[in-house]
Amino acid sequence: MEEVNRNRHWSPNDFEIGKPLGRGKFGRVYVARELKSKFVVALKVIFKEQLEKYRIQNQLRREMEIQKSLKHPNVLRLYGWFHDAERVFLILEYAHNGELYKELSKRGHFTEKQAATYILSLTKALAYCHEKNVIHRDIKPENLLLDHEGRLKIADFGWSVQSTNKRNTMCGTLDYLAPEMVENKAHDYAVDNWTLGILCYEFLYGVPPFEAESQADTFRRIMKIDLKFPSTPPVSSDARNLICRLLVKDSSQRLSLQKIMEHPWIIKNANPMGICK
Repeated sequence: MEEVNRNRHWSPNDFEIGKPLGRGKFGRVYVARELKSKFVVALKVIFKEQLEKYRIQNQLRREMEIQKSLKHPNVLRLYGWFHDAERVFLILEYAHNGELYKELSKRGHFTEKQAATYILSLTKALAYCHEKNVIHRDIKPENLLLDHEGRLKIADFGWSVQSTNKRNTMCGTLDYLAPEMVENKAHDYAVDNWTLGILCYEFLYGVPPFEAESQADTFRRIMKIDLKFPSTPPVSSDARNLICRLLVKDSSQRLSLQKIMEHPWIIKNANPMGICK
């Protein structure tokens, strides 16, 4: 779409806006069709009043610049943006099958083949991001979408940063925070590797590994790496091995993204095309 209309000045009148796909803290997402090309997109509408209220104009600008620069099959494309007096509109790739979170909630947990396929897709996307010095910092099922073939797409870059230096901002979502973030220490791209371990566990067991009654208890479990593997559903020793090698307190000792792709569990179970039906 953007190859044809790279210098196009968009407006709401260029789109036929359809049903809402979801709502966030700062706005809503709609399915939309670009009138001339009939190309179907997702239109994210953010209210400027909200941006000002929460002082996140710079964060949104950074998010847009990062996502616009990324072109990978497992990263949701941001084709462009425009604004009017009250709203900012992001023109996004449309992911037909919606949030991975809903799929996981519906099924309870994924099969090892599904889980491995999603982890491989995510690992490839993060390897691409890390090569471009982008740390995502908030990978979780709500931020992952599925296209019409069931291919995974990273969708939300709100907490991402593009940097070669270690960072100090504590950000992300409670159950997915790496120990160095919980301790308010400087962190780097290895926080994303940690999150792959959390997600691998959650995909297979249906809940994140360090879930607890209170925030303090969750933090304590993360700090201790208090990792327990329930007897049901049954999960292979290879899968548990991968999880244990990612959920390591010393960030320099976590399995690298390259090693994840070469792990026996991934090789045995993942669909290399990333398609999950």
